[in-house]
Amino acid sequence: MVEKIPKGKVATYGQIASFCGLPGQARFVGYALHNTPFGVEIPWHRVVNAQGRISFPKESVSYKRQKELLKKEGILIIKEKIDLELYRWIRMK
Repeated sequence: MVEKIPKGKVATYGQIASFCGLPGQARFVGYALHNTPFGVEIPWHRVVNAQGRISFPKESVSYKRQKELLKKEGILIIKEKIDLELYRWIRMK
């Protein structure tokens, strides 16, 4: 499901869980992304928390990398937050 998020859009962990038939299992999505084998290319950087924030600690390399990748796709991050009204992926069935 994460592979389907288009460039310039984000989805929340909860959204992905619901799309996969696992409502309420946002943490499971985070766990799955964290444990993705090295070399598997998925747009993990397009998944954020329900507040529109990057979930990594702000000082971490992973936080900086995710923020950089999102900015490259034109996603504005203001005060460490993404406007979900503007950038949230709306999945068409």
